[in-house]
Amino acid sequence: MRQPYELSIAVRYLRARSTHSFISFISAVSMIGIGLAVAVLIVVLSVMNGFEHELQQRILGMMSDATIDGSGGPLDDWRAMRTRALANPEIEAVAPFVEGQAMAVAGEALAGVSVRGVDPALEGDVSNIASLMQSGSLGALEPGSYRIVLGTKLAETLHVQVGDKVVLALATEARVTPAGLIPRTKQFTVAGVFSAGMYEYDRGLAFVSFDDAARLFRTDGRATGLRLGIGDVYNARRVAMDTARAIVDELGGKVTISDWTRQHYTYFRSIQLQKSIMFVILSLVIAVAAFNIVSTLMMVVRDKRGDIAILRSFGTTPRSVMTIFASQGTSIGVLGTLLGVLLALLFTWQLDNLVSVLEAWFGIDLLSEDVYFLAQLPTQLRWVEIAEISLLALALAVAATFYPALSAARQPPAEALRYE
Repeated sequence: MRQPYELSIAVRYLRARSTHSFISFISAVSMIGIGLAVAVLIVVLSVMNGFEHELQQRILGMMSDATIDGSGGPLDDWRAMRTRALANPEIEAVAPFVEGQAMAVAGEALAGVSVRGVDPALEGDVSNIASLMQSGSLGALEPGSYRIVLGTKLAETLHVQVGDKVVLALATEARVTPAGLIPRTKQFTVAGVFSAGMYEYDRGLAFVSFDDAARLFRTDGRATGLRLGIGDVYNARRVAMDTARAIVDELGGKVTISDWTRQHYTYFRSIQLQKSIMFVILSLVIAVAAFNIVSTLMMVVRDKRGDIAILRSFGTTPRSVMTIFASQGTSIGVLGTLLGVLLALLFTWQLDNLVSVLEAWFGIDLLSEDVYFLAQLPTQLRWVEIAEISLLALALAVAATFYPALSAARQPPAEALRYE
């Protein structure tokens, strides 16, 4: 099928010729500018999407979808509460826990740590801690064994490994002696080391047996709270509220609830805010690149005044003249957008390797775990965002062609031919 002559002329103007190579060079620069701007926006958003997704997965892997805690103290009858919670068809698993703060001491090394007492048989249903073990086993946390499982960074800080001894000191329950206040301590044996991939957990969390934690924190066998495994994690808040309301109505007492979105609200909110800001800022970069088409087309219109006059003298309508230059500008936008999407896909695919090469070349750590929580740079492409960015670039490119195309259509043929 033959293409319209307006499009043929527009494509011809894009081709480089010896007498008009500068204009073709400017067109190529505009095309590359749009491509780079589109690629940068897609890559930046894909990195932020990957960070958000990876953070969510690792948080949900270490913590439950929701928790029900005692209001002002441990749960008096956590077994009955667990049975009532499991009656909700939207809840897949419920595991009790005892949690408190302590100081871990090994030799001269010490570190503050959050101690979580769990039942290994039930904990695997609400978290994936068992699959994150680097050495040892979570099943070794038997009642009365006084064994402990540490995160990798915490084990490195304390210079311990499986089989070594760690002392937990509770400053809040110090004993009064003639020598002064002495914190209550208990010695534990390291039974395993896990790696969650998040500095917050690898450095500040330790697991012990539920019964050992109950004795350590003197809860008389009561649980600090219940961890819930919910089928649809995005409905965790609603399910937890309904369950807590049913527990209070049937068993009495007071409880507080929390879900994964509320506990780490600041993380996800900051990511969403940064994504919005980066989208606006980098969209302005696309706008600048797109409106370079204006200067490019104005130069083409000025250079092609004779051609425009000849076409008009042969009966070409102003609308057709506008179509020629609008097609040229749109072609630049389409090709630049396609180039940007291809570059973004390539960079996203190899971004982690590029970061590793830069770190090796310059001897720097671009992703510090204690700052960014993650040791690697994750990426996640979302095709909806790619489509939105592409449409934005195309819309700006089409808008940039309006004034030059209108200017070309208004060129008086007689004035242009007078000097030819």
